[in-house]
Formats: sequence, C-alpha cells, structure tokens
Amino acid sequence: MGNTFRKLFDGLFGSREMRVVMLGLDAAGKTTILYKLHIGEVLSTVPTIGFNVEKVQYKNVVFTVWDVGGQEKLRPLWRHYFNNTDALIYVVDCCDRERVGRAASEFKQIVEDPLMRHSAILVFANKQDLKDALSPAETCEAMGLPQMKARKWHVQGAIATRGEGLYEGLDWLSTTLKQMNRGTTPAPKK
Repeated sequence: MGNTFRKLFDGLFGSREMRVVMLGLDAAGKTTILYKLHIGEVLSTVPTIGFNVEKVQYKNVVFTVWDVGGQEKLRPLWRHYFNNTDALIYVVDCCDRERVGRAASEFKQIVEDPLMRHSAILVFANKQDLKDALSPAETCEAMGLPQMKARKWHVQGAIATRGEGLYEGLDWLSTTLKQMNRGTTPAPKK
C-alpha cells in the first residue's frame, strides 16, 4: 500500500530522481557533506578510496549522489562517473589556498568534458568557519565561473560539519534542474 501511495504522490507532484556526481580534491569535505545530507550527522571519515553513493531526498527531488575519492591517483577515474549526470557538486576546501589552483584546474577539466556539458554546477565553498578561508566570491573567481556564460552554476558558502549552506545549495540545484528539464531559465543569481 505504501509504494502505491508513493507512486501516486510522485506522479501527482512530480517527484524526480536526479544523478549527481560530487567531486573535489582530497580532504575538501565531500563525504562529510554527503552523510550530513543523507543522515543528518557528521561521521568520522577516512579518505575515500573509490566512491560512496547515497540517495538524498530534498523537497520532491531524489538526488542519487556519487561521492568519488579525490586523491590524485583517483582523479583520472572521475570521468567514468560522468555519463547521464544531471549535476556536478564540486567541493572546494577554501582554507587550502596552496591547492586552489589545482582544484580549479581539475574543475575546468570536468566541466569541459563532453559528458558534463549539460550538467548544472553547484560549487560548495567549504570550511567557511576557518580562519583565512576564501570567501564564496573569491572561490567563484578562482574556479573561473564568471567566464562560464552558457552554463547554469552557483557557488554556495558552506560549513559541512554544521550543515550550514548545504540545503541552500540543494535548493538552488533542485530548482535549477527542474527548470532545465522543463526548458525554462532559472532566475538570475544574486
């Protein structure tokens, strides 16, 4: 009975399932974000070797989120997760100023891949609570987002360990994906 009701509800109110790949350099906070969204808790994590995948429901969208390890030796494997991806969540450790150039270089390779050209892009500027963190505006510039005129993108400041900014980012992402699927343009970014 429960499954029948869910199917009816989803059919009436347009519940959708979206495939999302979450990438970023190692120690950026990807797994922390995934499990904060999935179970509402911060888990003690170790570097991801391979991937984690979880379903995260937000409003009437179910995101299947693939959190892929960010160590240098794993980055060449990222492209194997691009097929049929609706969105990219890219996580930047805003305190790691030494590697922000590397994060930007990897980001550029991802968004220029032919399989990712139609994906919405959400950048979490993570670790905003730490001293000397790049601001979301500085992160935006560092990632080269202002030059991406034909893409749907958004930068969201975040503190993964507290859950701050995560749902605001998902709100933008769910709205944008719904509009992209309907062929409409999302409201301009502030």
